[in-house]
Amino acid sequence: MQLEGKVAIVGGASRGIGRDIALALAVAGAKVAVAARSEVEPDPRLPGTIHQTVEDIKAAGGDAIAVKADVSDEEQINAMVKTTLETYGRLDILVNNAAVLVPRGIMDLPTRHIDLHNKVNIKGPILCIRAALPTMLDQQQGWVINISSRAGVFPGPGPYSDDVPKMRAFMYAATKAAVERLTQALAVEYQDQGISFNCLSPTGRIRTPGNVFGMTKPGATPEPFEEAIAMGKSAVFICSQDPKTFTGNILFDDATVETYHL
Repeated sequence: MQLEGKVAIVGGASRGIGRDIALALAVAGAKVAVAARSEVEPDPRLPGTIHQTVEDIKAAGGDAIAVKADVSDEEQINAMVKTTLETYGRLDILVNNAAVLVPRGIMDLPTRHIDLHNKVNIKGPILCIRAALPTMLDQQQGWVINISSRAGVFPGPGPYSDDVPKMRAFMYAATKAAVERLTQALAVEYQDQGISFNCLSPTGRIRTPGNVFGMTKPGATPEPFEEAIAMGKSAVFICSQDPKTFTGNILFDDATVETYHL
């Protein structure tokens, strides 16, 4: 299998894109630490836990452990990496997927939600990378995938036509753009040590449990979910490449699948 012998941590893996990437990595042979806050379902409209993802991986023939971790908490992040190393003895892959999005304009987004975007979407990946990096440096090998978004792609200077969407998620967009710049800065810094840093984004909106939750009223039945198949295939592909030569890329899932015939 492509990723036989590799060990991965996937953040935000209780459901949605994180869950689907964790499953794809495991099916490709990696042992996976499934990390997120959700040990129980927080709402009937929002199914999925770290334990359910582990069950799904094991049902598919893979190897996984559940690790409860809040990526805004440095102690929990360090414990997550420690548990992974104690269980599997190494760490090769880190997928930073956990993120928050509060859809408000600049005048009505509470300051606490501004801080939350920064804590989870920017500080979280930085802390996770910092915790994982010493082991990857010792191994002289590692793959870091930061999950971004088309929201991080900006339209350039105006004036703007009516087909340019008016963003109601300015903080989410700003943090995703920051993550892309972070990724390429670290790609330059650690290329010679054999550690790759790449960004991966969904081409469009995937109907994950989190996305559907925002459209479902309390007591209502959520519409059907979509699996992030192309995201999973793309993540496996990235982690199958030479980290010294395939690094610093800003990738979109559908284009990656098409370009590399995945």
